[in-house]
Amino acid sequence: MSTDLTASPQTAAELRRYAEALLAHLAANGSAPPAPPGFADIPGNWLPPAVEALVAILAGDDPLEPLSKAAGRDQQQTALFLCLALAVAGHGSRIHASWLGTAFGDLSLDQPVSHGQRSLWLAAARGAYGPAGKIFVLRKLDALAVQEHADPSQWTQALVPGEPSVVVPASLVDFPEMAEIPELARPTQAAARLDRLRARCAEITSTPQAGQSASTPLTNSDASPAAAWQEDEPLAVLRTLIGLGGPPGPMASLSSHLLDDLRPGADPHLAAIALHVAGPILRGVAEELEADTRLEPPATVTVALLGHHIKLHPEGPDESSMAAAEAAIVSAGTTPRRRPWDVALLVLAGLACFAGAVLGPPLLAVAGAGLLGAAAWLLWRRRKAAEADARWVASQVAELKELADGAVWALHAYAHEAEGRAKQASEDCAELTRLIRRGPRAA
Repeated sequence: MSTDLTASPQTAAELRRYAEALLAHLAANGSAPPAPPGFADIPGNWLPPAVEALVAILAGDDPLEPLSKAAGRDQQQTALFLCLALAVAGHGSRIHASWLGTAFGDLSLDQPVSHGQRSLWLAAARGAYGPAGKIFVLRKLDALAVQEHADPSQWTQALVPGEPSVVVPASLVDFPEMAEIPELARPTQAAARLDRLRARCAEITSTPQAGQSASTPLTNSDASPAAAWQEDEPLAVLRTLIGLGGPPGPMASLSSHLLDDLRPGADPHLAAIALHVAGPILRGVAEELEADTRLEPPATVTVALLGHHIKLHPEGPDESSMAAAEAAIVSAGTTPRRRPWDVALLVLAGLACFAGAVLGPPLLAVAGAGLLGAAAWLLWRRRKAAEADARWVASQVAELKELADGAVWALHAYAHEAEGRAKQASEDCAELTRLIRRGPRAA
């Protein structure tokens, strides 16, 4: 889009100075600089007559002669310059309808969007050309049938990024691991996603967009220097057209622009346009999500409780799986013990000492008593250990039964929630469809 002005350096310098001053005045108050252009025409170059035509339009004079000269040299660049300059000045209503089509050119799903096309897209979305400008962009986008070449998951991810991997409904708060069971997770995840999509669409369509019109400048109401405008696409393209900008940045595809426009934090004017394009995609997604919320909960669910897989039925936990779990608890909680041979040996030794004390020294009786006491202590330890094992097994079995009964009641509560969840999803789907139908027309 740059202009070759090397043929006449002095005239080119004068042209650039006046063009930069012109941009500053346009963006500040929508007028041309006080002094008329004093530079000569450059043969074959479209910019000098285009600037002259722009000044004539702003002054209310007839621009036909310089406009014809500029268009004869480069029709598309002339149209782009005039469309963007008048939009920046807040006089977008003064453009001719044919200029917008000439400047915009053709969009393609296979080719990147040029900076000029994106700048016109942005200006039209912000209302620089009035309702007709938005309709023009919408028709250009509709003609491409983007939805036929789109991956629905990309569009939903753009609208509502960062979705939680697991949604725990109120009925399963005490059993969050049950919310990860696919049969139970799918309806709740669908309902939560549909709610987020509806909220995001409501946010886009409820953002006031009527404040920008063809009589309001796009930017730079405080008349800041032209060097500060480069982050704004229309002004950056204008600077490039008059030879003041640096090399243009990389261009993005049509789908990339639309997905970026849908993401939270994007320009609300662009988001409304992108939502219109994504409408057919989102309607299909919403209908699928609503259908998922109506899925019946399974009759039998297998859930892990205390590390054991228990089958749950509406009438209660499955007896066979509970019996297997209880057997596993008993096996894990009971320590294998050998026969008390050490106790038997101590008893025999103690009795032998008592027998020897009858015929021998009396101290053998004391030793025998000590050995029998040691045997009794060992037996007491074995009994206490067995009692501790039994208490642990009993507590684990009781806890397992309590958890199983609680999980069954949680499934009943989940089933009770399902009706309300499906009803709310139906309302969300209807509201989302209504919001999409409003689309940019809400602006």
